[in-house]
Amino acid sequence: MHFHHTRPPDVPSRVVPRQLPGDVRGFVNRTEELHRLDAILAGDSGDSVVVAICLIAGTAGAGKTSLALRWAHQVKAAFPDGQLYVNLRGYDPGEPVTAQEALHRFLTGLGVPASAVPTNTESAAALFRSLVADRRVLIVLDNAATVAQVRPLLPGHPGCLVIVTSRGRLSGLAVRDGAHRITLGTLPEPEAVALLRAVTSGYRPEDDAAKLGELARLCARLPLALRIAAERAASHPHMQLDELIADLCDESALWAALSTGEEQDADAVHSVFAWSYRALSPEAARLFRLLGLHPGPGFGIGAVSALAGISMRQARQLLDVLVGAHLLEQTAPDRFEFHDLLRAYATEQSRSEETADSRAAALRRVLDWYLHTADAAQNWISPAREHVPLDPADEKAVPLHFSDYDQAVDWAEREQSNVIASVRTAEKVGLDRYAWQLATVFWSAQAPSASVTDWLVTGEIALRAARRLGERAGEAGILESLGFAYRRLNDIPKALNSHREALTIRRELADPRGEASALNALGLLSMRQRQLHGAENQFVTAMALFQELGAAHWEAVTRANLATVHFEAGHLADAEENLERALVVHERMANKRSVGNVLRIRSAIHLERGELSEADRVAQEALDIALELRDHVLEGYWLLYVGDVQQALGQCAEALTSYQRSAAIHRRLGDRSREALAWYGAGGTYQRLERTDEAADFYRRAAAAHQELGDFWHRALALDGLATSLCDADVAEARRHWDVALRLLADYGDARAVTLRERIEGRLRHGL
Repeated sequence: MHFHHTRPPDVPSRVVPRQLPGDVRGFVNRTEELHRLDAILAGDSGDSVVVAICLIAGTAGAGKTSLALRWAHQVKAAFPDGQLYVNLRGYDPGEPVTAQEALHRFLTGLGVPASAVPTNTESAAALFRSLVADRRVLIVLDNAATVAQVRPLLPGHPGCLVIVTSRGRLSGLAVRDGAHRITLGTLPEPEAVALLRAVTSGYRPEDDAAKLGELARLCARLPLALRIAAERAASHPHMQLDELIADLCDESALWAALSTGEEQDADAVHSVFAWSYRALSPEAARLFRLLGLHPGPGFGIGAVSALAGISMRQARQLLDVLVGAHLLEQTAPDRFEFHDLLRAYATEQSRSEETADSRAAALRRVLDWYLHTADAAQNWISPAREHVPLDPADEKAVPLHFSDYDQAVDWAEREQSNVIASVRTAEKVGLDRYAWQLATVFWSAQAPSASVTDWLVTGEIALRAARRLGERAGEAGILESLGFAYRRLNDIPKALNSHREALTIRRELADPRGEASALNALGLLSMRQRQLHGAENQFVTAMALFQELGAAHWEAVTRANLATVHFEAGHLADAEENLERALVVHERMANKRSVGNVLRIRSAIHLERGELSEADRVAQEALDIALELRDHVLEGYWLLYVGDVQQALGQCAEALTSYQRSAAIHRRLGDRSREALAWYGAGGTYQRLERTDEAADFYRRAAAAHQELGDFWHRALALDGLATSLCDADVAEARRHWDVALRLLADYGDARAVTLRERIEGRLRHGL
C-alpha cells in the first residue's frame, strides 16, 4: 500500500551521518585484532561485508572502544553512506541508554526530524531498517550490556556492518545473529611499553624500558590504566620514573589492603585511578569527585559550575585539567562525560571524602540549576502557561537565560535526558519538592520535539512526590499535564481520570483559574469523543471563569475551542464569530501557536463554504507557524487541513504528499487517531482520482484504527467512504458498511450527523 510516488517531505533524502568520535591519540599495536577486523571486509577494495556483526568483548579498560574507533576510522571510506555511533552505557553507574534513545540518535542523524522519531521502539527500529536498507553504513554500538540493547539497532541489510563492544560475551548475538567475536585481553608487555612510550613521547626524556615494563605491570597492562599513568608521567617530565613507580606502588599497596584481591585487573585500575586522582590539585580533585554526583552521564559547563559552586571560568579551567589527566572526556566544546569506570570511581570518592551535607548541597545546587534554567526556557517555549512558584536558587547555582526561542528549544533538546535523570535522582534521595517541581516545569519547557512517552516517566514520579508532600495544587497541575500526555497517546480513559481528579482538587482548593483550566481540558476530551453538547457546556463555563479572572489569553484559547465545537456541529456563523474575537486577542498578545490554531479552523470554514483560495492561504499560513515553532504535533495536525484544501482544489499529488507526511509524523508521535485521519484523507484523494481500490484500502485502514480506538464518529466517516468506493464494484459489501455506519451514527444528534445519516439512508433507499 502506498500514498503516491513522491517522497514525503518529512522522510530524509541521503543525509550522510558522521557520528564517530575522534580517532584515539597514541594508539599502538593490537595488530592481530586489526587484521581480524580487516578480514570482515572481503577483497582488497573492501566493497563487501563478510559478516554483518562483529563483537569486541573484553574486560573493563582493555581498550575495546579504542580498537573499535581506530578500525572504524581506517575503513570508513568503505561505508560511503555514513557512520553511526552510540555509547549505550551498559556498565555505567547510572541508567543505561535504551534502544529507543539510541534509535532516536540514529534516526535524527539520518535526517529524520527529532519530533518525528517514533515513540514506540518497534516502530522506530522498523523505520531505521527502512532508511539503511539500501545503504552501506558502519554502526558502532559501544558498551552494550545486553543483547536486548543491541538487537533493535541491527539493520536488516547485509551491506551494513555493526561493531559492538561489551564486557560480556553476548552469546545471543553469535547464536541468533551470526556475530563474529574478538576477545581482547590485556596487552603483552612489549605492547604495553610501546603505548606508554607513544603517550609520553616528546614530553619527557626516553625512559628505561625495564622501568616502563614495571610501570606497565603495575597497570595490569590494561590500556585505560596505561593511558592515565602515561598522562601522569608526561605531565611530570622532570620526575624520575622511579619516583612515579614508587608512588604507584604505595597506592597499590594501600588499595590491596582495602580490597579483596579477587579481581587483579580491577584492583590495578583502581590503583591507577587513585594514583592519578591524588596527584590533582585540591580544587580539581574536588570537582572530579563532585562530578560523580551529577545525575546524568554527560554535562555542560553551566551544570558543572552549579554542582561545584564555582564560577564558569573556574569550571572551564578545572575541566581542562581533568581532560588533560585523562580522567574526563570532552565530547563537544561545552560537553563532557566520564568513562563508566571513572564515573563509578568519582562517585566512590565523593562518598568517602565528602560529607553527607556537602554531597547534599552539591546535588541541590545542580538540581536548582536545572530547575531554574528550565523555568527560564518556559518563558520562550510556553510563555502563556502559569509558572510554578519556586524558591530562589542557591546563589552559586546561576541558571542560564535565553535570548530567543531557538536557544531555549536547543537547550531543552540537549538536556532532556539529564532532566529526566535529575527527577529520578531527586526521588531516590528523598528530595520530593525538586522531583515534582522539576517534572512540572519541564512539561512546559520541553522542546516540541520531545517524546511525550519520556515525560510520562517523570510525570508519574512527580505525582507520587507531590502526594507525599501533600502539595495539592502541585498534584492538580501534574494530573493536568498527565491528562494532556495521555490524550496525545489516545488513552482517553486515563486522560479523563487525570483531568477529573485535577478538577476535584481545584474545586477543593477554591482555585477558579485551575478549575477553568480543568474544564477546558475536559471539554477537549468531550470534543474528541464528539460529545458536542457536553463540550460546549464545559467550554462556556471555563470561558466565563477566565473572563472573570481577566485571563485574556486563556479566555481566547477556550473561545477558539468553543468555535471548533460550533464548526463540528455545523454552526458556521457562531464558529466564525468566536474565532474573530479569539484572533484579535492572540494577535495582540503575539501568541503564534494560538494564532495558528485559529487559522486552522478558519481554513476548514472557508473550505466548507467553497472559498478555496482563502482556505488554502490560511491553512498554509498556519502550517508555516508550526514549522517556525519546530512543533511537529502542530505540523502533523495542520497538514491534514492543508491536504483537505489541496484535495478540493484538485491538487491530488500535493494532497497525498501532505497526508503521507501527516501520517508519518503522527505514527512517530504515537497518535494513532490522527494518523488514521491522514489515511482517511488519502482515501478521499484516491476516490477523487477514481482509483477506487487504493481508496478502499485507505478507508479500511482508517476504519479499523478508529474501531480499535473506540471512535464511533470517525469510524462511521471511514465506513461511508469505504462504501462509496465499493458501491460500483460490490453493492452488497457497500450496503453492509453503510448499515454499520448508520448504527454508529444513531446516537449523534448534531446537524452534521443528521445530514450524513440522511444521505446514507437516501442511497440505501434508492439502491445506491
